[in-house]
Amino acid sequence: MSFDAVLMIAFGGPEKPEDIRPFLANVTRGRPVPPARIEEVAHHYELVGGRSPLNEWTFKQARALETALKRSNVPPFQRPNVVFVGMRNWHPYLVDTVRDMAAAGVKRAIGLIMAPQQSQASWELYQKNVADAIAEAGVALNVAYAPPVFDYPLFIEAAADRVRAAMEQIPAEHRDRAMIVFTAHSVPHADPFHQRYAEQVATSARLVAERLQHPRWMVAYQSRSGRPTDPWLEPDIGDALRDLAAQGERYVVVVPIGFLCDHVEVLYDLDIEARSVAEQLGIQMVRAKTVHDDPKFIQALTEIVWSVVNG
Repeated sequence: MSFDAVLMIAFGGPEKPEDIRPFLANVTRGRPVPPARIEEVAHHYELVGGRSPLNEWTFKQARALETALKRSNVPPFQRPNVVFVGMRNWHPYLVDTVRDMAAAGVKRAIGLIMAPQQSQASWELYQKNVADAIAEAGVALNVAYAPPVFDYPLFIEAAADRVRAAMEQIPAEHRDRAMIVFTAHSVPHADPFHQRYAEQVATSARLVAERLQHPRWMVAYQSRSGRPTDPWLEPDIGDALRDLAAQGERYVVVVPIGFLCDHVEVLYDLDIEARSVAEQLGIQMVRAKTVHDDPKFIQALTEIVWSVVNG
């Protein structure tokens, strides 16, 4: 099947302090979120520099993928613009991106959702957002979606490399006993795909741990929101750290396996909030980097795109 381009789809994030509240208004539109909660999250962004690096990293990933696809010298990816980026909640909005794609003559694109595991919010909702954007723009664009990377070998290798580097920050005599805690964004049990998501998170974690030959690992969740009475995936990272401290653990490597680049859920929820809990408990917590534009991860994306082209 012939394709003209790749549409890289991401959440979006504020790029400067004055973007924060308009961005949060987009995220919470149509949801009964108390103003106090919005201000709380705005403060989180302020504490990590008044911006999110998500957009910057997503464009770096897009440029790296475009370079890799063009390097093949094989149609269909030899047009001037091969990889387009569209965001759900900030510029460039999906509706503007699909207009740009249509203006560039793109008829069929491969959709690349920048979430390693599939929850309703990170997968089905993105596809609906793209369909809505195409309808709003009034363009003739077909999108076929690439599979997620949660178990793709090169993604696992890239993540394992990040964990290995983080382990170097722990005294050598304690590394074998250090606990690896893999984290992903919690989702509510009301999500009809929450079990699929949890299984994919666990698979990513297991494959990385096996790659490292490190048997001491667990999965925890982070960044939950919504009503406290609603069930969400657990344990929360804070509760997990408390349990580990009670068991005598003193060295923990936190691995945000559910995120492909840094943003507020990593920089605040882990680097500030979870780290504060760890320090209070006497735990030395080291946070592994996300895969960002690691060459192995970019190669994983490249191979996945080609699998759709050749599929």
